[in-house]
Amino acid sequence: MSHHKKIAKTNASRILDQQKINYELRQIPIHEEHMDASEIADMLHVPPEKLYKTLVTEGDKTGIVVACIPANKELDLKLLAKVSGNKKVEMLPMKDLEKVTGYIRGGCSPIGIKKHFPTFIADDAKNQEQLLISAGKRGLQLAIAPMDLVQVTSANLEDIYNTRV
Repeated sequence: MSHHKKIAKTNASRILDQQKINYELRQIPIHEEHMDASEIADMLHVPPEKLYKTLVTEGDKTGIVVACIPANKELDLKLLAKVSGNKKVEMLPMKDLEKVTGYIRGGCSPIGIKKHFPTFIADDAKNQEQLLISAGKRGLQLAIAPMDLVQVTSANLEDIYNTRV
């Protein structure tokens, strides 16, 4: 076993390579307890509004809907339902996450999910030069230009979080 510090590729990074999209991998040490996104932002020394978390939900009409919002915000299920053509959207139960996406909690990336699901990214992502999003593994984030993320996930930019937190 070699212990050199090469960061292993993930599905997400392979897809970006194939599409010739620029990104940078950032690794942080992980511990057993679940880390929330704001903690991760601290460890990476980035403001929480630049670190996006990926949330997987289920709509009553469309089925799975993926949402990416800044670490320090809360997803507004009503807004997400509206933009995704659902009457009602609920968080996907944690136990179904891996089965549906191929990713585990804390390592869910919007890139490289098993099947393509409608994806919505908070529209203020476009004001960031670069944002950080999970690379599909706990402790691994990728830095990417927002419009590249939109392109690779075929996402829509929408207003989907509660602004008054």
